[in-house]
Amino acid sequence: MTTVPLGSEFLLIRGERSFLLVGKAGSRFPLCIETPDEEYCLAVDPDDLVVVSMPEGGPVEQARMMLELVRRYHIPLVVLGKDHPGTKRLSMVVSVAPEILLACDIRRGTHPEQHLLCSSAELSGLSLAGIPGGVAIRQLPFGVVMEHLETENSSADKQQ
Repeated sequence: MTTVPLGSEFLLIRGERSFLLVGKAGSRFPLCIETPDEEYCLAVDPDDLVVVSMPEGGPVEQARMMLELVRRYHIPLVVLGKDHPGTKRLSMVVSVAPEILLACDIRRGTHPEQHLLCSSAELSGLSLAGIPGGVAIRQLPFGVVMEHLETENSSADKQQ
């Protein structure tokens, strides 16, 4: 197990072709999960993790925006049905939980249980857990690079 300090900044975990962006929830809030059949809400705690997975890679800024939509603005998460055609077009998926396991054998956007998150094969099996002051990482694949990214304040935040 590796423990990495993490406060309000993000942790970028990058493989050769894909990446994860990890942030702490930072506050307690309800998060609604919208499934094809129901809506339910989770209680999110400050040390819970918000993780954005981009299995084919892409712009880190896009993942940063998605993470902040969940963390700062508490946007609901949408779970698609297993046969929904939109699952083929999802470039990123999000999970919010105290502990998150990455798996490459689940269909993107269809798994309502927040402890599982779709990833690329190179990051599959990785486990992340929010702990006070950081994140505990298990099964870190060889060759993965980690770096801290500072959060960027929006223009509205800068004016305050």
